[in-house]
Amino acid sequence: MAKRRTIETGLEPDVAVSAEVTLEQLTQDAHAQQLDVFGALHDGSETIVLLGPLEPGFWAHFTQSAAYQDGSPDPMDRWSKAVIEGLAKRWQGTAIFPSDGPPYPPFFDWALRSGRAWQSPVALLVHDTAGLWASYRGAVRLSGRLTLPRGSTCPCEGCDAPCRTACPVDALGSDAYDVPLCKSYLNGADNADCMGAGCAVRRSCPVSRSYGRLAAQSAFHMKAFNPK
Repeated sequence: MAKRRTIETGLEPDVAVSAEVTLEQLTQDAHAQQLDVFGALHDGSETIVLLGPLEPGFWAHFTQSAAYQDGSPDPMDRWSKAVIEGLAKRWQGTAIFPSDGPPYPPFFDWALRSGRAWQSPVALLVHDTAGLWASYRGAVRLSGRLTLPRGSTCPCEGCDAPCRTACPVDALGSDAYDVPLCKSYLNGADNADCMGAGCAVRRSCPVSRSYGRLAAQSAFHMKAFNPK
């Protein structure tokens, strides 16, 4: 039986509804915001719910938001904080973001512990549904230990690892990411493929290719990573 929790529906400021809440119900709430539960884990007496983009459709949803359209800096981070803080309030939890810190929350470790992400052959996280497009927009910490499903199977098992040879300058290895080398390539004359469609290594993953992420979203993130 699922762990019982009481949450605010958020329908009206003075109306609260009690419910027996499951991870599936939290997932439905996240889906309504074009986010998905990317995994969950127990941390002592609490549960941490990891949230990432729900694809296909995330980019169209985000670009319709006020955060994207108001012209102010950091639209994705501002949108993520507003939406995930709203979910945290609804669930009576605490929102956590990768940018909180220092010290910074251990999202990489949490992802591994969730049983739905693994360290790939090129050291980047690979997720069971997002592949190498794994992106954690934030998390919500809940009191109590929700009932969690069993972990998934790593998609790298049986894969011929096209990610190992996809980088045009070999900036990604099994234990290191040469960021200066990567940016040097991105600032060169032959950068259009990676800057316009996203990292070639991330795109090479078979799971990434079935995730539904649009090139426009990848170009947005690449420009943020390498604004020059």
